[in-house]
Amino acid sequence: MVASVSASAFFPVPSSSSSSSSSSSTGSTKPSSISLGKGPDALDARGLVAKPASNSGSLQVKVNAQAATRVNGSKVGLKTDTNKLEDTPFFPSSAPRTFYNQLPDWSVSFAAITTIFLAAEKQWTLIDWKPRRPDMLADAFGLGKIIENGLVYRQNFSIRSYEIGADQTASIETLMNHLQETALNHVKCAGLLGNGFGSTPEMSKKNLIWVVTKMQVLVEHYPSWGNVIEVDTWAAVSGKNGMRRDWHVRDCQTGQTIMRSSSNWVMMNKDTRRLSKFPEEVRAEIEPYFMERVPVIDDDNRKLPKLDDDTADHVRKGLTPRWSDLDVNQHVNNVKYIGWILESAPISILESHELASMTLEYRRECGRDSMLQSLTSLSNDCTDGLGELPIECQHLLRSRVGLNVKGRTEWRPKKRAPFPVGSP
Repeated sequence: MVASVSASAFFPVPSSSSSSSSSSSTGSTKPSSISLGKGPDALDARGLVAKPASNSGSLQVKVNAQAATRVNGSKVGLKTDTNKLEDTPFFPSSAPRTFYNQLPDWSVSFAAITTIFLAAEKQWTLIDWKPRRPDMLADAFGLGKIIENGLVYRQNFSIRSYEIGADQTASIETLMNHLQETALNHVKCAGLLGNGFGSTPEMSKKNLIWVVTKMQVLVEHYPSWGNVIEVDTWAAVSGKNGMRRDWHVRDCQTGQTIMRSSSNWVMMNKDTRRLSKFPEEVRAEIEPYFMERVPVIDDDNRKLPKLDDDTADHVRKGLTPRWSDLDVNQHVNNVKYIGWILESAPISILESHELASMTLEYRRECGRDSMLQSLTSLSNDCTDGLGELPIECQHLLRSRVGLNVKGRTEWRPKKRAPFPVGSP
């Protein structure tokens, strides 16, 4: 039987005339029948299809070729009137239904599986498997997030090419701007942003704004172009009428500390420009966001000396705010004062040293019509071969109406050489 069926799959099906002439005798037992495939249910050489048994109990298997007339010496006849093959005792009427003869046409399933694998292979080849370097960060510069039970705000920044100076590192103004940005985004993400520049809804109702009174900064090292920094900021209470805000800046890849900063803030009436007490409505609004944490920098309580034309070593006059230096509260951004203070620092310090720490006390804001003077005194004589020693400077920024900012800066020798002359 197996040989007969196997042979039938490889021989062509004869015409109806030759099939009629080749019909022969039947066996002595009741035969089961095999249908030869010429109708719509017939199969080609791809395989066999199992078909349910007929009422007579015979097993029918459709093929696409004519079976041989003899198998192992036994006759196999074909009935021309019923197109059925009556088998010999090799085909008993009670033949069991085996697993094999009940299998479906696997060619269709195989074609479907092949199509799926080809489609998957095409998508696989479209994937970018190019290995990424550790500095190739994806989505590192998105909006920040609230962490530590909603009390700390974290945001990443990339150091842009226009934010570095001649020594290939970010300027102190760049880092301070990132601090201010995270502070404002913290207020916004906490849902406390009103109509003012960092003012809460209750502060906006009372026409109050925040102003900084003191800023301390410690810089451990300066990031370079393309570095990504991670800035954490949080707020805390400071006395009866103030708020303290701290920042911790790290290298996003290595986790190394870049800078730490602590600042004190009070409220001022936007119209009268006078300092205001801490209203209870505002206190109830922002106190849930205060952290009980020690300042990230120990408070420098050393008294800042007052400079004048006689005690200052360097004076820079004629500094005026531009329209772009004003913020939405119509006063000069506190970061701009840092640039004005450093205007009077001698170029010899700027070339050989970098700013390591800074303490600023803000006394009075300046308007867009102010005319400012920057004064600096040195604790060391930089012209006497002290290029490898730290330097301390005292600073004063004043206008015609009086003192605006007092400050102290400490400088350390630079660790990297500046760009060669003529470099782009």
